[in-house]
Amino acid sequence: MNSKAMMAIVLATTLLAAGCTSLSLTSAPVVDRGTSARGAAAGSAQAPASSSSAAAKAMPNADNAGKPGFYTVKPGDTLIRIGLDSGQNWRDITRWNGIENPNLIEVGQVLRVTPPVNEPTARAVAASQPPVSTALPPQAQAQTQPTPPAPSNSGSDEELAWLWPVPGTPMASFDEVKNKGIDIAGRAGEPVLASADGRVVYAGSGLRGYGNLVILKHNNTFLTAYAHNQTLLVKEDQAVRRGQKIAEMGSSDADRVKLHFEIRRQGKPVDPLKYLPPR
Repeated sequence: MNSKAMMAIVLATTLLAAGCTSLSLTSAPVVDRGTSARGAAAGSAQAPASSSSAAAKAMPNADNAGKPGFYTVKPGDTLIRIGLDSGQNWRDITRWNGIENPNLIEVGQVLRVTPPVNEPTARAVAASQPPVSTALPPQAQAQTQPTPPAPSNSGSDEELAWLWPVPGTPMASFDEVKNKGIDIAGRAGEPVLASADGRVVYAGSGLRGYGNLVILKHNNTFLTAYAHNQTLLVKEDQAVRRGQKIAEMGSSDADRVKLHFEIRRQGKPVDPLKYLPPR
């Protein structure tokens, strides 16, 4: 190779290196949505995280973050948990926020957790839809006990005729942080009764730590939760009467047979012993 060819190769190599050094590789902003929250409606997975504050601001309702009636999704949240903590039906929250896939919520997402202005109240809905019997398997129908007449709850939302859901002895008392209800001893298969008139807003095993769970919405103020059941005898959107058998006691997601019973007032756990009749 002659000297001219050699100089040409060296010059080309130098220009190429200089060109690579001056090239700017700028990536478009990337929002890390994480993995999808499979089973969020069933409470079986975490909501995916968002690492971009700009993306969070672009989410629907972002301007309402921190305002009354709105909730910002945190890691580990599910629609069932959000519904229980806000005193709402998770299906209503899905509808109010136009969520197409209830199995997918994101950390930082701002959700409406109170009805829009034109949403009918729970009392109006209950009045327009009198309790009806939902078909159950023949075995469950045979086990269901006759239900007493429904008490009149035509007064304020605070005026409910409460009933003990099982006859057993409380074995763990209420603690707003450590135990959001009371644990009541009993036998496997023992009937679990609705503590007041209401409508089933959840029946399943998708909320970690609760096992087979029934949640009833009684009015615009109160929810009750019945956890660790062996068998569930009702399904979502079914109307139930005070004293109706809704489940059978068990030990699902628990170390022994017991009923974990909660009363939620506008989503906040309250001591059931202050509402249940004295024994």
